[in-house]
This record gives sequence, structure tokens and C-alpha cells, in this order.
Amino acid sequence: MDTQALRKRAHDLDVTVWVGKSGLDAVVDECDDQLKDRELVKVKFLRSARGGTDVETLAADLADQTDASVVETRGNTAVLYR
Repeated sequence: MDTQALRKRAHDLDVTVWVGKSGLDAVVDECDDQLKDRELVKVKFLRSARGGTDVETLAADLADQTDASVVETRGNTAVLYR
């Protein structure tokens, strides 16, 4: 599926995974389970999770750990696809 179609599908999705001060390790399993149930997952990175890193880097790390790909990042939100 092409990126534009995935972005269109992700537009109306609600955020179902929040990454907070516990970091990525706390949400990897949950994100993995959600990606098994549905192809697209919207992830919100709270300020406490970002620290000195940007959202693109955090999204790429989470995608690597869940064997997914990043569709897009916008603001503090990322969309993952598997």
C-alpha cells in the first residue's frame, strides 16, 4: 500500500499508544499487539518521553523494535504500519 493511502486511512484514527516518561520500553509490547490486530497504529509522544530527542528518532526506534515502518510523523504524533 502506498504512503498516501496509508496517510489517508490514518487521518481519522485515534491515538491508542502514549509514550510517556517510562520511555519506549514500556509500550513496545502493547504497540506490537495493536499492530497485530490492525495495520495502523497512531502513537503520541508526550513531552516527558522526548527529553532531548526528536519525535522522528523515537518513532524510528519504536518501529524498529516492533518490526513496523513509520508512515508519517506530525507534531508529537507518529503513525506506524505493519
